[in-house]
Amino acid sequence: MLDARLRKIIDPPLDSLGRRLARLGVTANGITWIGFFIGTGAWAFLALGNYPLALLCILLNRLADGLDGAVARHGRISDLGGYLDIVLDFLFYAGVVFFFAVGRPEEALPAAFLIFSFIGTGASFLAFAAVAAKRGITTAARGEKTIYYLGGLTEGTETIALFVALCLFPDLFAWFAWIFGALCWLTTAVRIFMAVETFKR
Repeated sequence: MLDARLRKIIDPPLDSLGRRLARLGVTANGITWIGFFIGTGAWAFLALGNYPLALLCILLNRLADGLDGAVARHGRISDLGGYLDIVLDFLFYAGVVFFFAVGRPEEALPAAFLIFSFIGTGASFLAFAAVAAKRGITTAARGEKTIYYLGGLTEGTETIALFVALCLFPDLFAWFAWIFGALCWLTTAVRIFMAVETFKR
């Protein structure tokens, strides 16, 4: 819901930094992989209950996620880059929830519900993108992307806000998981409705 608005704020500084990194020969895919491995550090810290360091890794992962696209725009946007960006993002998101539950097994049920909810948003997102590509439907609302980015109530910005909240207030995990999971299912329902309205024409 907030991604398109946030991009107007964060894109200019990211674009400037991305241009400099591209000139230095840094590749977008390299940044994507580095960001993912930093993200796995968050998994380890969450499992150990070290939430401040987990939060640091999460924020660095998200910085890399914004930078790889900026570098690609000043270097070369590739299908492989778009593929890695999506796949590693989804793995990172699910991993944050899973490893939080590893550190707090008593939170397994709300964690399972949240990951279940991520499946709905992820599947509705990727399926729409696949059919949109087949039909030549494009959008630039969230910047230049390799696939169609379908919006919703729970996009990247909201998910990162959730992860920050989990690290700052870990004792409230169950509340966050049940509420955000419900919002994910609302997003999924809206996306299915949008797909029906778009593709039946």
